[in-house]
Amino acid sequence: MIRYLRQAAALLAAVALGGCAGIDVEQYRAETPQLDMRKFFSGTVDGWGMFQDRSGKVIKRFHVVIESKWAGDTGTLDERFTWSDGEQGGNPPHRVWTLRDTGGGRFTGTAGDVVGEALGETAGNALRWRYVLALNVDGKVIHVDFDDWMFLVDDQVMLNRSLMSKYGLRLGEVTLSLKRRTP
Repeated sequence: MIRYLRQAAALLAAVALGGCAGIDVEQYRAETPQLDMRKFFSGTVDGWGMFQDRSGKVIKRFHVVIESKWAGDTGTLDERFTWSDGEQGGNPPHRVWTLRDTGGGRFTGTAGDVVGEALGETAGNALRWRYVLALNVDGKVIHVDFDDWMFLVDDQVMLNRSLMSKYGLRLGEVTLSLKRRTP
């Protein structure tokens, strides 16, 4: 019995340590084009994405229209979603982010279904967001960790990949392509 407890403790420690390891956004510092959050998220941005479960199966696809603007150090991203199945299934049809530029390439963000504050950091062409999202799954609200990476491809296109986990275990991922509308 003690042997099994030790094995379980070793497995939990490995999972915990694996969750702490990761890529530092600073490694993208020299990458171009340089991401300017205020510039990219200014005006209307369209996004096309999908959610895949941990096996890679596509569960949902969506389109999002983001109306974004800045006033001083505060940005607002008003997101409106359309889901492939026509149903929300616990997913929000509407989310409003309030972003705050705290300087040095760092940002904080809040939204109605974000638990606490999202923390973001930019370097070069990359943005990394980390936050906890309250998701409605089959009528139950669960808190899911998001490790959200965005990479600017050019001044009009950004690619986004979000890994979702709970207790350090991977649940799935969201892949999203964002494109600024030209005036």
